[in-house]
Amino acid sequence: MLINGAPGSTINAEDRGLAYGDGVFRTLRMQAGRPVCWERQFAKLQRDCGALKISCPSALVLSSELQQLGKTQPEGVAKIIITRGISTRGYAPSAQTEATRILSINPATAYPTDFAKTGVRMHVCKVRLGHQLLLAGIKHLNRLENVLAASEWQDQDVPEGLLSDISGFVISGTRSNLFMLRGNILYTPNLLRCGVAGVQRDRVIDWSKQHGVPCKMADFHMEELVLADEIFLVNSVFGLWPVRELADYRRTLHPMALKIQEWLNDERH
Repeated sequence: MLINGAPGSTINAEDRGLAYGDGVFRTLRMQAGRPVCWERQFAKLQRDCGALKISCPSALVLSSELQQLGKTQPEGVAKIIITRGISTRGYAPSAQTEATRILSINPATAYPTDFAKTGVRMHVCKVRLGHQLLLAGIKHLNRLENVLAASEWQDQDVPEGLLSDISGFVISGTRSNLFMLRGNILYTPNLLRCGVAGVQRDRVIDWSKQHGVPCKMADFHMEELVLADEIFLVNSVFGLWPVRELADYRRTLHPMALKIQEWLNDERH
């Protein structure tokens, strides 16, 4: 772990990331000691920092530190946390606050190969996501809704849960973005009110444009989701998981999910 570029594992107790969750983060794969899809990951980090008016470290500084960590763990999962830094007590941030950067790396989780090949079962979460337009799409440090949702089940054969918002619209998995295929059209939930817009989500949207497959960001309920021809989940750690079981939904792997899965595995895209 690196704290502001120096080896360590502690931060100041007055850091706003700890006190208020005042910060953003990204989780990404490391391959051969280098960050995968780095340009996209940094662009998201920079955008999220900008939305919260937090000073974002340069791509050069962060990539250099990631590669430094990659020497100790060439194949793993890295996490970048940027907080607003240390300030005096109170919600209002000081104009002089200097951002804190925390970079860490861990071994990648060894998921069963069947998750990617034949699909996963999903839990339908009782927790509903609240609406906050100013935070929608941002991967900020306030993830208590996800923590509560992921605490609802213990079955390791069910690796992900489905989240809806307070209006009943499907939003995402607890740690992944979601797509459904109906006919020849891909749909992904509208994230203008809540949820996190991930890098892999953007990549799937890019795939759809390049391959002439319509992809729509839409509001839809669970009742519509279970009628899909295919449902799949994406994130930057596990890639793509088809969904084989969700409430009344039962499906086998669809050829389109296989094509997208293969495309996502090529980090050049």
